[in-house]
Amino acid sequence: MRWWDIDPVLELERDLFPEDAWSRGMFWSELAHARGPEANRRYVVAETGPRIVGYAGLVATGEQADVQTIAVARELWGKGLGGRLLAELLRAATSFECAEVMLECRVDNVRAQKLYERFGFEPIGVRRGYYQPGNVDALVMRLTTPENSAQGTEING
Repeated sequence: MRWWDIDPVLELERDLFPEDAWSRGMFWSELAHARGPEANRRYVVAETGPRIVGYAGLVATGEQADVQTIAVARELWGKGLGGRLLAELLRAATSFECAEVMLECRVDNVRAQKLYERFGFEPIGVRRGYYQPGNVDALVMRLTTPENSAQGTEING
């Protein structure tokens, strides 16, 4: 993801997450940490022609990485794009030498939970009222072998 991707990403973000969409500033801040020798973030986009149809991001701190976001345009749900984006983030976690990857997922997003479970993530707890302003709980999930889960899947931009 580059700075010029922020506007189309925001459009998709607002469609998919209307209650708790990230702001332009949040994306700018994340991208500021994705370049250079001190980079500890990886953000990617998926495109169909000129249109961005998905994006994902990860932050690495020490031996732990955290999936910050994964989003796929509604018309592409169930087509494997979410899995390709997740695999790319897991490859990034491996390149950052992270031993585990964490994420939060809305408790009502069963579709996403099934994706994460296919990659080996396991539920480890719940964060009450994590998603605001809707006051929706988050399921906390962890993967302890990101290098094994990322193999064999590639993302095409």
